Amino acid sequence: MESRSEEIDSYILGQPPEVRRKLTTLRQLIRRAAPEAKEKISYGMPTFWLNGNLVHFAARARHIGLYPTSSPITKFKRELARYVTSKGAIQFPLEEPLPLELIRKIVRFRVEQNRGKSAS
Repeated sequence: MESRSEEIDSYILGQPPEVRRKLTTLRQLIRRAAPEAKEKISYGMPTFWLNGNLVHFAARARHIGLYPTSSPITKFKRELARYVTSKGAIQFPLEEPLPLELIRKIVRFRVEQNRGKSAS
């Protein structure tokens, strides 16, 4: 049976090279911003878990999806204005660089939210 990290490795390796690079960068950024979070696959997507769902991410046909729940999308609404968003999702177009500092802020915000929850 694969470990959870190996499941994410497999997910990333299954993507085209340019998408793979972006997903690897995104994963490394999340690991640094949330070092105590655990990795797993949930809903078919790489997921970081810290006292509950922290953030999911996924490769899509034309974008990288980041799924941080709705609260950071509200909090960072102005900074996210140039991206397609929905209640719990952000779309980063494949043809553009990932906004690494913005993603770092979103993940850190989620870490602070989830630290307030009891461990489950």
